[in-house]
Amino acid sequence: MKPVLALVLSSLLPLAAIAEETADTGAPALIQPGAESDLSEFQWKNRPIVVFADSPDDPRFQEQVDRLTKGADQLLERDVVVLTDTDPSVRSPLRNKLRPRGFMLVLVGKDGGVKLRKPAPWTVREITRSIDKFPDRQREVEERRGS
Repeated sequence: MKPVLALVLSSLLPLAAIAEETADTGAPALIQPGAESDLSEFQWKNRPIVVFADSPDDPRFQEQVDRLTKGADQLLERDVVVLTDTDPSVRSPLRNKLRPRGFMLVLVGKDGGVKLRKPAPWTVREITRSIDKFPDRQREVEERRGS
């Protein structure tokens, strides 16, 4: 039991560091609990990635959070916010709208539309490549080059 607790706590430490870093800069934290979140609050501001699991102990969930934490800079550059929901007994607005079964990764565009659903963890590289193909992301890159 102690090794499992140590593993869970050690996986959460990077999340606290990211939250602390973003709190200092005034930027939104990369990973946030999604139980009370509604996708409409992120429309036209952020690209939510919603990570669902039936338990925070799900190895796929832990792997996905680790991958996202390691690539936080790349994701924040693309206005990504990660919402987590690991309690299926609470029918959150995210669960009602996206209807996950077990582990699921959902990428939502700034327009509020679902762009990608995956039943397995994805790397930050795969996610950022998908985002970089979005027309609104390409427009953002062009605007940054022009200024």
